[in-house]
Amino acid sequence: MRLFRSSELLGIARETMEFVLGACEETHPNEYMGFLRAEDAAKLGLDRSGQVITDVLVVPGTESSPVSATVKTNMKPNDLKSVGSIHSHPNGVLRPSDADLATFGQGEVHVIVGAPYGWGNWKAFDNRGEPTHLDVLDVDLPDDRFFDFTQEEIDAELEADDGGFFSWFR
Repeated sequence: MRLFRSSELLGIARETMEFVLGACEETHPNEYMGFLRAEDAAKLGLDRSGQVITDVLVVPGTESSPVSATVKTNMKPNDLKSVGSIHSHPNGVLRPSDADLATFGQGEVHVIVGAPYGWGNWKAFDNRGEPTHLDVLDVDLPDDRFFDFTQEEIDAELEADDGGFFSWFR
């Protein structure tokens, strides 16, 4: 059991998995890479103890190509909410490579998503690279999400600003 967190990972939020599938498709033909973060199930309205994957953290400076994604490990935060990783295989192969296995040491679950990035094109693995089950859960994610805004909202705020905080952008 980990300090400050229930040891049971209950699954991944459907909205989070939808985000992942879209991000992998948008990144194609390059690999997509991110780190999975979880919240207490009780905070999401579930009457079970455990954790639900709710977020994907993409580390600044991540470099990707059609055959790999490289993360600058010094940029990865030391995060108690981190439970594993997620990345895509543009070639569609849903099993970890030797390079993948070398990165699976940290975290409980590692997800590989393969082209064409649909609901049947992903698998979860434990930190030894063995297939594991990961439920997709219908939960309401909190509205107070970090960076929960769109480019259109940023543009509107910049246009509405009359020389205040955002004026230095112009």
